[in-house]
Amino acid sequence: MSAMDDLLAYQRETEALGQVMGRLGWDQETVMPRGAAAQRGDEIAALEGVLHARRTDPRLGDWLAQAVPTSEAEEAQLRLIARSHDRARKVPGRLAAEIARVTSVSQGIWAEARRAEDLAGFLPVLGQVVDLRRQEAQALSDGGDAYDALLDGYEPGMTGDEIGALFDRMRPRIVALREALRAAPQAPDLTGRFPKAQQLALAEEIARAFGYDMARGRIDEAVHPFSSGSFNDVRITTRVNEVEPLGCLYSTIHEVGHAGYEQNIDQAFGLSALGQGVSMGVHESQSRIYENQLGRSPAFCHWLYGRMVDRFGTLSVAGPEEFARAVNAVTTGYIRTEADEVHYNLHIMLRFDLERALMRGDLALEDLEAAWNDRFAADFGIAVDRPSNGMLQDVHWPVGLFGYFPTYSLGNVYAGCLHAALRADVPGLDADLGRGDPSAALAWLRHRVQVHGGLRPPRETIEHATGAEVSEAPLLDYLEGKFTALYGL
Repeated sequence: MSAMDDLLAYQRETEALGQVMGRLGWDQETVMPRGAAAQRGDEIAALEGVLHARRTDPRLGDWLAQAVPTSEAEEAQLRLIARSHDRARKVPGRLAAEIARVTSVSQGIWAEARRAEDLAGFLPVLGQVVDLRRQEAQALSDGGDAYDALLDGYEPGMTGDEIGALFDRMRPRIVALREALRAAPQAPDLTGRFPKAQQLALAEEIARAFGYDMARGRIDEAVHPFSSGSFNDVRITTRVNEVEPLGCLYSTIHEVGHAGYEQNIDQAFGLSALGQGVSMGVHESQSRIYENQLGRSPAFCHWLYGRMVDRFGTLSVAGPEEFARAVNAVTTGYIRTEADEVHYNLHIMLRFDLERALMRGDLALEDLEAAWNDRFAADFGIAVDRPSNGMLQDVHWPVGLFGYFPTYSLGNVYAGCLHAALRADVPGLDADLGRGDPSAALAWLRHRVQVHGGLRPPRETIEHATGAEVSEAPLLDYLEGKFTALYGL
């Protein structure tokens, strides 16, 4: 066998073990007994030790030096494996295993603290997580910016300064739109009781309409909806509130966007470095365009209104137009995952600034809650009333995902670029969506983005798909156009 053959065979085993690790995480958030948390931490730490040893194996360096690529795909494989090998070698194996163990345990402690509104009980383990991630960031950064080193793990090539400049450009137009909408007559509320079983049945119907292959996936419930897995085992979760059905339906569409990306990657790339989404920003572009530009479009809302009536009977809103306004209601709220499209990026900007300061040592952990609450009051005009509506609402910091949050807004920006190109190429899109048929849009996204997996770097992936440079302008234009029309401004 050639060096390339040896390298790819070795990588396939590493990817397979990584999928097993992901399955442990899925189990932990769905069906694992609560009393198993400490043991699961040890199990995940043990497996992380195995994976770290494989990713730092000296043979990888030899194979990478000797391998001769014969295709664009093989060149991309070498690039991605070399990147993984380089990052892994900078982090001591003992530190990698300890991060895996502590973040696994921390997740359970966070869930309990969130239920009990007990921030003080959670801060000690969060302190451990922050300390471990700071150590990792220092190891990865080679004396550079520690936060950038973490961000690069989720969005290769991106820096905190670039994110900060992007947010500085976005904020004025978002705030101006929000203020104009605040002065307009408000959207109606969708009220009533919507039984759990019927919500889940409709959620599965919508998931199938958005292309989710249930033969290679499943839908479960979790505190924080997520998608897990790649290749031919891609699972999603949702959550149910019997007086608020839109959360279940739209979190399902969102996670199907993630799952669709993974399920639609070229089968030839399965269990390889190319066989997964290229970055979290590109991944989020798929979930956000599924959920918002397609799923929350007035056209799709008209179809969904009919299905809601079929499932639940007469609704509290008067017809499909009012239902579309209710789905797209712009309201100031505490919870990021429930935020409307206008407010959503303001939630991300808050988290980005705080976690960047925390990782750089400019913000002490004991001051984090006060900093969050002060910033939230300044940005949203309301005071945080309890920890679960404040810094305990998200799972990301408890599990150590520092540097992850800005990829949500990058995903919105990427989705804006993709949506503009999609509209130009599929002029009958609204007619399709009005029939509950997003298949033309899904085929476009599959061909332009999803099938390629990790073949190209993130920005290049979007620019190759759209034929234009990445810019925040299409997203902001879309938001202004959509909400000006919905609110009659």
